[in-house]
Amino acid sequence: MDRDSRVRAYYRRLDDAAYAELESLLHPEFVQRRPDRTFDGRAAFLEFMRSERPVTDTRHDITTICASRGGRAASGTLRDSDGNELFAFIDVFKFGSDGRITHLTTYV
Repeated sequence: MDRDSRVRAYYRRLDDAAYAELESLLHPEFVQRRPDRTFDGRAAFLEFMRSERPVTDTRHDITTICASRGGRAASGTLRDSDGNELFAFIDVFKFGSDGRITHLTTYV
């Protein structure tokens, strides 16, 4: 799977609550930094997504994926179950030598 496909799969699996499949995309030492918190480790991130995030029925509408040598940046809009925009975002992805996502920085 190429990097663009991994980025698209990340959002698809997150939106579908397909956490076992999402786990396979993430390196065990995955880190996500976002404005309100940081998740150190794949397990902490997945636990939050499974049981702690305040709105679970959402959809990421990706408008752009930009490539760089070190990773990818994706921009889009997060929507609720009625299609209303919750916020716009830019996510910056970094990948390990095995192709899995190692770092994700989220800007909203």
